[in-house]
Amino acid sequence: MRSATSCSASWVLMEPSARPDAPGARAWRRRSARWLGSLLILAGVVGLAWVATITLWQDPLTAIYAKRSQSHLSSAYEERVRKIQPTLVTPAAKRVPLATVARRFRTSSSTGQAVGRLVVPRMGLSTVIVAGTDTASLQKGPGLDERTHMPGEGQLVYIAGHRTTYLAPFSHIDRLKPGDRVQLSTPYARFEYRVTGHAIVPATDVGRLQSRGYEELALQACHPRFFATQRYIVYARLVGVQRIHGIALSK
Repeated sequence: MRSATSCSASWVLMEPSARPDAPGARAWRRRSARWLGSLLILAGVVGLAWVATITLWQDPLTAIYAKRSQSHLSSAYEERVRKIQPTLVTPAAKRVPLATVARRFRTSSSTGQAVGRLVVPRMGLSTVIVAGTDTASLQKGPGLDERTHMPGEGQLVYIAGHRTTYLAPFSHIDRLKPGDRVQLSTPYARFEYRVTGHAIVPATDVGRLQSRGYEELALQACHPRFFATQRYIVYARLVGVQRIHGIALSK
């Protein structure tokens, strides 16, 4: 007759770690490991492809939004031109100094509103620019910093734009060389600038927004690409103006 102790000992269960693996469980683990490895490889390939796409081109998702915004801005800008230009060709309007016309246009423009068209042949760029450099405005297109001025005021014209997202208008800003042409059209005049050089400065250097006593165009993007610790700024001097009523002013 078995004792209670020996009887109870005969029913002690094996620890899970001591159980022999069933063939099916081992096969399932091997398949899971292969699936996980394949998923990780696929994720890595997709990630590298995404980085390459943004580096060589731009972020395709934000580009869709910006392209639609540019289409709306283009229509809105042409409507502003149609309304404003007839008021600029009267005899009285022709006598108004260009700086006064430019200042009136700037003060009548709202943040996010289309204010001109920027063309930079070296960058393959033709885009509508807006007033303002806040997040929403820059998602539409390059923005004129509202702490600076409009072309024609004889002061700094400072335009910022994205480099990797939202159509990446300033993606190739580092390709610009001294002497390159930059054209900026407004409802009241067309301005031509020539690149003089560039500077790389800390993102906190707000002193770059100060005018230097003459008309100068500055194009700015984040630097290096994918980071916002610095700013890449290209400077250009005004070389010619064509007012709407046809008087060409050379600088």
